[in-house]
Amino acid sequence: MSEARSGKVIVISGPSGVGKTSLYKKVLDALKDKLGFSISVTTRAQRADEKEGADYIFITIEEFKKRADRGEFAEWAEVHGKFYGTPKAEIERILESGRSVLLDLDVQGAMKIRESYPDAKLIYILPPSFEVLERRLYGRNTDDDETRHTRMQNAVAEMKYVSKYHLRIVNDDFDKALAHLQEAVEKLIAGDESWIEYL
Repeated sequence: MSEARSGKVIVISGPSGVGKTSLYKKVLDALKDKLGFSISVTTRAQRADEKEGADYIFITIEEFKKRADRGEFAEWAEVHGKFYGTPKAEIERILESGRSVLLDLDVQGAMKIRESYPDAKLIYILPPSFEVLERRLYGRNTDDDETRHTRMQNAVAEMKYVSKYHLRIVNDDFDKALAHLQEAVEKLIAGDESWIEYL
């Protein structure tokens, strides 16, 4: 990795249904000249509202394992029975363009990225409560009951890692959470890390 690059690696995590995708897409849109999104590779099925190559790169389990064996991922993990990975080439492409890179990862992936990019900054989006999270998951109608149950169990397990994040934002009011997230990302891009909760 080049020492001259000024771009930052920023990881956003949070349980399914917390609203992190809506939040980071707004931030990406506002900061598109300075921030790029690293698209993950996954073996899960494509949802109706997702676009190939924009939201995810959808591949088979066999192809995923081949890429993992070739060392093409900066991190990869099995989540909810499906595989997800972040291509090293995608991170490097964005950083080489002079922009910072935003990653949407679960806690396993975030911890692995910190190993590869020790200066990476981690932001966790929290629900106001588990009850609210459960209502959001059941309200979006994208998963069956078994998948929702698994996602809730994983959300509880993920909370053990929250203390390892530099910043935690509670999404109880979307506009406030968005303003907080955008301000944090803008400061990181500008090199202002004085506000970060160092671990």
